[in-house]
Amino acid sequence: MDWIEFTAAIAAFFVTHSVPLRPTIRPRLQRALGPRGFTLAYSTLSLAVLGWLTAAAGRAPYVPLWNWAPWQHLVPLAVMLPVCLILSLAFARPNPFSFGGARNETFDPARPGIVRLHRHPLLLALALWATAHVVPNGDLAHVILFGTFSGFAMLGQRLIDRRKRREMGADWDRTRETIKAAASLPLPLARLVAGLALYLALIAAHPLLFGVNPLP
Repeated sequence: MDWIEFTAAIAAFFVTHSVPLRPTIRPRLQRALGPRGFTLAYSTLSLAVLGWLTAAAGRAPYVPLWNWAPWQHLVPLAVMLPVCLILSLAFARPNPFSFGGARNETFDPARPGIVRLHRHPLLLALALWATAHVVPNGDLAHVILFGTFSGFAMLGQRLIDRRKRREMGADWDRTRETIKAAASLPLPLARLVAGLALYLALIAAHPLLFGVNPLP
């Protein structure tokens, strides 16, 4: 199919990650599906499109941009540990500054958790994951794939900051200053262990899910 499927998958990725979140559309979907129903439907759709896009990149014509070397495996292998730890610390935690926060009304700026280190931990994890995976995937389709994810994550942080600042008004700066002044608290051990377990599980499942052994 040459590049047709891959191009269509990229277009679907941007449409499904932008249209449902538009201010004129999201409230209607939330009223129709309920807040939890909207989150579930949006997450399911996002994962489905992501799976299609990843598979389409593998089926696209192979156009090498640089030669593969054994050391390149080490880059994602090293970067994915902090990615998994970030995910475990951010998952289902209140975060009024970014998307995906759970129970944001309970957020305590004096105990911000990982939000003290970064306002958008999930997007940071996405950017790190994508950028690290560019290194051992030096063909055109995968460079476009992971480069798109990385650019999407980095640009998304700026767009969300702008939107949240408009929505929160003076609370945005006030809450941010309180977070900066918050004492550094120990990271929750249970979440760190969960992040390590996720890292090991991804290494074990990688050959089954993607057909590539991440270990050198």
